[in-house]
Amino acid sequence: MKQLLNSLKLAVCASSFLWLASCNSGNTTETTTTDSTSMMDTSPAGMDTTSNMSSTDTSVHHVSAVLSGVFPDTTVTGNVQFDADNGKVKMKLELMIPTKANKSVAVHIHEKGDCGDMGKAAGGHWNPTGANHGKWGGSSYHLGDIGNVKLDSKGAGTMEMETDLWTIGGDEKSNIVGKSIIVHGGVDDFVSQPSGNAGTRIGCGIIK
Repeated sequence: MKQLLNSLKLAVCASSFLWLASCNSGNTTETTTTDSTSMMDTSPAGMDTTSNMSSTDTSVHHVSAVLSGVFPDTTVTGNVQFDADNGKVKMKLELMIPTKANKSVAVHIHEKGDCGDMGKAAGGHWNPTGANHGKWGGSSYHLGDIGNVKLDSKGAGTMEMETDLWTIGGDEKSNIVGKSIIVHGGVDDFVSQPSGNAGTRIGCGIIK
């Protein structure tokens, strides 16, 4: 009888040991699951940061206009480059008009991006502020009043300027995209209204 009781005690102890082992095994699985969930929670934040870095816009934008003549007997070639950076737009203009060698010609930004009808479709000077025509930087001037370009003995000329009054893709009162560059046959007197008495339109290009 004593041996039987000892055998029963051993059986009970063995069962208890197996039950405790099973409980401990369940606790380990639960802890592992919690840790895994915690790691998954931090993953999207990391993904968002990477996405934001890759989608950061560049601060430099560029547009240009290719110039060509509107009359068959007057060759006009050239281009105008516009680069926006740090709140300002820099313009670099290169122009070639052999028949105007050693002379100056007026160049303006006009309100419409259309070179049709010998440049007349470009409309008037771009003047979003409603100012009087004048010389750039004076008491009153259009935002399209670029000015006069001096041509050399071959008819080549360049001009550079920089301003924070223009934007590339900004609001309608500063955005130069979709406007036209008009080259006139004469010079701008900076006084006559509304366009400085600059003469016939001989060249045109659309800013895009």
